[in-house]
Amino acid sequence: MVSPDLLEILRCPHCVSGPTRKPGPDPGRLELVKETWLVCQEPDCGRKYPIRDDIPVMLIEEGDKWINTPVTELPVPPPKE
Repeated sequence: MVSPDLLEILRCPHCVSGPTRKPGPDPGRLELVKETWLVCQEPDCGRKYPIRDDIPVMLIEEGDKWINTPVTELPVPPPKE
């Protein structure tokens, strides 16, 4: 389980960095879904980051893999290899 304190500070790396930074005081907020996914709440983002072995995988490339997968169809992430 990811701690609530960690969830409070994590943000979507795509939405908070460089030229892709979203406007506003606190862009890239994430929502915990199915206890195993962090889903970006920016309307035009859609990136989803898996949580494997209680560790969020916060790589933009990982979020990109799931951008077109509806939240209802997200699988349980496999453990780290």
